Amino acid sequence: MNIISKIRQELQDSVDSKTKQSTRRFFKEDIKFYGVKVPTVAKIAAKYFSQIKNLDKNTFFELCEELLKSGYIEEAFVAYKWAESNIDKFGPEDFGVLERWLDSYVSNWAECDTLCNHALGSFVEKFPQFLENIKDWTQSQNRWVKRGAATTLVLPARKGLFLDVVFEIADKLLLDTDDLVQKGYGWMLKEASKSHQTEVFNYIMKNRAVMPRTALRYAIEKMPQDLRKKAIEK
Repeated sequence: MNIISKIRQELQDSVDSKTKQSTRRFFKEDIKFYGVKVPTVAKIAAKYFSQIKNLDKNTFFELCEELLKSGYIEEAFVAYKWAESNIDKFGPEDFGVLERWLDSYVSNWAECDTLCNHALGSFVEKFPQFLENIKDWTQSQNRWVKRGAATTLVLPARKGLFLDVVFEIADKLLLDTDDLVQKGYGWMLKEASKSHQTEVFNYIMKNRAVMPRTALRYAIEKMPQDLRKKAIEK
């Protein structure tokens, strides 16, 4: 039995009845899933990563893609966890692989955020020249690529990084009508506000007349009550 078959068997053996019943209500899209708890998936990913971490990069990517092609959300989580764990071995030439995964395989917000928050977020911290590519994602016809433009910067923004790019991406997504894109850039602004509260608050006040309420409420969620009140008052 090869490693992919072992992972699939272990996922099948780890199905939790409550998780299987509750998972679908978190998604508007049709999704394929086993019904395995996220911490359990993470443990499975870590267990098998120890067996493949020293493979050559092409073989590593092939194994990830074999998981992604199944369409199962848990298998995608394993692939994206592996990519995050292996990021130290990635070079600039590998950006296209991560970008293609986002465009071709991601089909729901959970997969989008798992890939973008971690593997892609770490990648652009390591290679910030690709922030220009991330900005271009805001013009995509793929809603997950557009959301990914924002969620890729969630963890860097939490660290206080790339504030100018955060505002550029927010500008490009400001009037987007997709609620999941709105939530994505609102989340990005919320994380940026933890290190740059004044700058983010001023950005929100400048744009609050046109910013969708969904994005605005996400963006101000962690601000002091007086600022939240001021941002939403008519």
